[in-house]
Amino acid sequence: MADIHRSFRVVLAACSIAAVFATVARAADESPWSSSDRSAVRLIAGANSKNDVALRAGVEFKLQPGWKTYWRYPGDSGVPPHFDFSGSENLKAASVRYPAPHLFTDETGHSLGYKNETIFPLEIVPQQPGKPVNLHMKVDYAVCEKLCVPAEGSARLTLTSGEMSTHDAALAAAEAHVPAALQARQIGLTARRVNNAAKPLVAVDFEAPAGQSAQLFVEGPSPEWALPIPEPAQGAPPGHAHFGFQLDGLPPGVDPKGNFELTFTIVSGERAVEVKTHLD
Repeated sequence: MADIHRSFRVVLAACSIAAVFATVARAADESPWSSSDRSAVRLIAGANSKNDVALRAGVEFKLQPGWKTYWRYPGDSGVPPHFDFSGSENLKAASVRYPAPHLFTDETGHSLGYKNETIFPLEIVPQQPGKPVNLHMKVDYAVCEKLCVPAEGSARLTLTSGEMSTHDAALAAAEAHVPAALQARQIGLTARRVNNAAKPLVAVDFEAPAGQSAQLFVEGPSPEWALPIPEPAQGAPPGHAHFGFQLDGLPPGVDPKGNFELTFTIVSGERAVEVKTHLD
C-alpha cells in the first residue's frame, strides 16, 4: 500500500511539473493584457522558423461589446492607432499590417475599423538575425461607442526564432485578412475624373464577381488626406463594379486636378485586395 501511495505521489508531482512547464510555454508566446475599462491590448507571438528573416507577431485588441477601434484610415471620424516600438532591443524594423476593416454607419457618418477582437499582424526584422528580439510596444488608439475615448497600452514580449506558438492559428487567420497587394491591371481597376469641378467627381471601375457585393475604400498619398468613402454607383456591366467619390479632403495647397497616387482597398466577401494607381 505504501508503494502505491508513493507511486501516486510521483505521478502527481510529474503532473504538477508538466502543468508548470505548460504554463511557462503559454506565457512565452503572449504578454499580459494592458487593460482599460473598455478595451485591452497585448502582444502575441507566432510560430517562427530558424530560417525566417522576419519574425511573426501580432498586436491583439479586445473591446467591450458595442465599442470599436479604427483602421489606419478611420473614415469620416475617429483616430487611427499609433504604434511605437522604439524601446525594443535587437529590433531593425517593425511593420504593422492591417486586416481589412469593417464599414460602420451611424449618425456621425461612415467609419472604418473593428469591433470585439482583432489582431494586427506584425513583421519583425531583428538587428542581429538569430538572436532574440525584446519587443517593447506602446500604442495610442481610440475606442468609440457614441463618443470616442482615448486609450493607450504597452506590452513587452521576447521573440525567438525556432519557437512554436499557441496563437499561431489566430495570427495566421489575421494575416489572411490583410488585403493582398495587386496591380491595377490584375483586376481591371481604373480611376478617372469625370468633371472639371473645383472638387472633381472620381469614377472607379473594377472587376467584381457577379452577384457578390463589394466595398471600396480610398486613401491619399499621405495620412493628411481625408478622402470620402466611395459610394456604389449604378450601371456596371456584369462582372464589374462602379463607385464614385468627390475629390475632397485634400491637404491645403494640393491641386485637386493634379497627378497623384491613390490607394484603393476592395473588400468582397472574404477576399480583400489593395491597389495603388495614379489619378492623372
